[in-house]
Amino acid sequence: MTTETRADAPLLEVRDLHVEFRTRDGVAKAVNGVAYTVFEGETLAVLGESGSGKSVTAQAVMGILDIPPGKITGGEILFRGQDLLTLKEDERQKIRGAGMAMIFQDALSSLNPVLSVGDQLGEMFVVHRGMKRKAARAKAVELMERVGIPGAKERVGQYPHQFSGGMRQRIMIAMALALEPALIIADEPTTALDVTVQAQVMDLLATLQSELAMGLILITHDLGVVADVADRIAVMYAGRIVETAPVHDIYKAPAHPYTKGLLESIPRLDQKGRELYAIKGLPPNLMDIPPGCAFNPRCPMARDICRRDVPPLYEVSPERRSACHFWEETLHG
Repeated sequence: MTTETRADAPLLEVRDLHVEFRTRDGVAKAVNGVAYTVFEGETLAVLGESGSGKSVTAQAVMGILDIPPGKITGGEILFRGQDLLTLKEDERQKIRGAGMAMIFQDALSSLNPVLSVGDQLGEMFVVHRGMKRKAARAKAVELMERVGIPGAKERVGQYPHQFSGGMRQRIMIAMALALEPALIIADEPTTALDVTVQAQVMDLLATLQSELAMGLILITHDLGVVADVADRIAVMYAGRIVETAPVHDIYKAPAHPYTKGLLESIPRLDQKGRELYAIKGLPPNLMDIPPGCAFNPRCPMARDICRRDVPPLYEVSPERRSACHFWEETLHG
């Protein structure tokens, strides 16, 4: 059943979200009308270059945006039908951890260096479940075993620096899973890891997501990472979603020049020896986003209308949208 025709209500629904940062140099419009949905048991991959608004959107959803300088200037964030932006901070805190959780990209800086991993994992149960320390430590061991950390009973008293990068990332996943939230947001969870460990972490996330029927938002700049784990993809550029589609449709035939450029920049074994494709130019300054389509200065297909009119999200199919005036040409070209 497509997401457009599903009878069940979305687990998370982001509607027309706008976020800006007010700095000495001006106002940076980081998120400009983002809208997406995530259903129970579904994996949505949010893709785009650094500065496209992926992480800012996630921080707004989690309620951990730095305010100031950040400010949510419009939109709704509905979690199980409740608009999170209308809640007080203490109410948001109750949802964080138990309702939704986040895995950050840099595990070493996200973990407390002076507390053992067992204490950090157990704290979730002490604070949210009222457990005694001994019982919380036992739960920490269970979680470490669940995410594939060998010798968990012996290692539960060790500190973050005593674990490899891949093991630290597993500990971060264990922390996110501790209270079995309905939704997990994984923000670049494999960025600092080598290719083999990346695959292990992605397989672990996919397995746990399937077992627990969680909604999963996977934020990344790497299209190669999400091919086997995502159900749908939302591609972001300059704070907007420029294409959204089922994962296999995007890999088969992108309907936006930016998505096409991202796909063509993935190294391929069958093109060994060829120069790797790169999208020309740089992402726009968010304080001075170009008129019309924000991608037009870098787009090989740009024409006068692209420099003048902001493209809406055109319906490519019932499950698919593209913010390109020439999406048909891109799709079939």
